[in-house]
Amino acid sequence: MAGGSLMLASPAYNAQVPEWQRLGFVPGLTLRAFGMRRSGNHAIIGWLQRNAPQGRALFLNDCRRRQHPMEAFASVQANGQKVSRRRARGNLPKIGRELGDGALLLISYEDVSPLHNLPGKPISGDFNQSLISRNILIYRSFLNWAASMTKKLETNKTFSIVRRMSVLLRSVDLYGDLLSCVRKDQDTQPICYDDWAANPDYRADTLQKLGLEQRDNSLGDIPSFGGGSSFQKDTDDSAQLTTDQRWRQMLGDPLYQHILQISARDPKLLARIESLFPEDAAILQKIAGGSPMTPEALQ
Repeated sequence: MAGGSLMLASPAYNAQVPEWQRLGFVPGLTLRAFGMRRSGNHAIIGWLQRNAPQGRALFLNDCRRRQHPMEAFASVQANGQKVSRRRARGNLPKIGRELGDGALLLISYEDVSPLHNLPGKPISGDFNQSLISRNILIYRSFLNWAASMTKKLETNKTFSIVRRMSVLLRSVDLYGDLLSCVRKDQDTQPICYDDWAANPDYRADTLQKLGLEQRDNSLGDIPSFGGGSSFQKDTDDSAQLTTDQRWRQMLGDPLYQHILQISARDPKLLARIESLFPEDAAILQKIAGGSPMTPEALQ
C-alpha cells in the first residue's frame, strides 16, 4: 500500500516530482483516506484540514478508484473552502501555488476498501504511491452506521425499497471488508468516528500519530457534503448531534430491521464487528437467536 511513514520534509528537494509539479506545490504531508458513506468521513477530514500546517490544505474529495486523483476527484476544497469543480479541473496548479509548499494534501475514497489496492491495479492509478505519507481508514460502529445509511437512502424517493435493500446489502458487505483492515496494516491509521466524536483526547492523540500539530480540536460545523445529517437537519453544530443514538432512532424502521436480521446471520461479518464493537455484536447475536418466520405466518 503506502510507502511507509514518508514525510516530505524538504519541499525544495522534492520540487521536481511529477505529481507535485502537476499539483503546484510540494505537500508537507499526504494523507489518503478510505471510508464508507455515513461514517463521518467529511467531519473528520474537515478537522484534519483545520489542523493542517498554518491551516493550509488541499482536499480532493471522493476520487474514482484506479484513476489519478488529480483527474478523478468529485469536488475540491482549498483551506476548507469549496472550489468550483470547473476551476479546479483547469487550474489545479494555480490553486496549489496559492497554498504554498508544505501544505497538507488529502485524497479521499468513499465506499472503497484498501483491499482493492491490487498489484498492477493500484487504487490511485498512476499516482506514485510512495509519496503517500499515511493511509487513513475511517470507520463507525455497525448499528449506528447502518441506521444512518438506511435513513439517508430513504430520502431518495426514486429508489424502490428493493433497490434500497440491494444498495444496503452491498454496503454491508464492503463495510465488513473495511473492518478487516482496521488492525491489518501498520502503515494505515484507523480513526473510529464514534471515539473521535466523543473524546477530545482521542482526537488529540490521532493528530499526534499523524504528525499534525493541534490547532483546532473541536468537532467543527456539520459538513455540507452528502446533505449533512440525515437525522438533525436543523442544526449546524456538530456538538449537538446525537450520532451515538442513531440505531435507537431507527429501531422501528422495517428496512433497518431487515438489514439487522440478515447481518446478524453472517458469521464472518459478526466476528469482525465483535472484534471492534462487542456491544453491537451482542445485540446482533440476540437478533439472530430470535424466532424466524414460521409457515403459519404465511397462511
